[in-house]
Amino acid sequence: MHLSEAVRDEIISHARGAFPEEACGLLAVDGDGCLRRVYCLANLDRSPISFTVDPDEHFASLTDAESNGWALGGSFHSHPRTAPIPSRTDIARALEPDWVYLIVGLVDSDSPELRAWRIKRGSVDEEPIESGATSGVEVARCR
Repeated sequence: MHLSEAVRDEIISHARGAFPEEACGLLAVDGDGCLRRVYCLANLDRSPISFTVDPDEHFASLTDAESNGWALGGSFHSHPRTAPIPSRTDIARALEPDWVYLIVGLVDSDSPELRAWRIKRGSVDEEPIESGATSGVEVARCR
């Protein structure tokens, strides 16, 4: 997965803004699987250990992605007090085998860690994150 610094910074900013609760959002990808837009969404659980994406915001993100010829291809959330490694809950809730799952770890809030994962039928594999300039990626700004 390729993430520009601007996208990485926005995801981390959303995670910090939700602290001490988990932040969450969705990722839109094009037909080649390239990240095109990041949607920072509300966590209905308002919990430090779980998240549920607001269904209205999920639908709006899906509609926006599809109107641009993209698809939802991943999600992100934060772990306010633990490392960015999928929990048992994260693994159980990962129902889209082709998605990438980004997790922001805020154990050290001055130096947050962002990692990406593929989760298929309970199997967890880390996805490398490449950084640098990426053209055409947009962030739906957080509130």
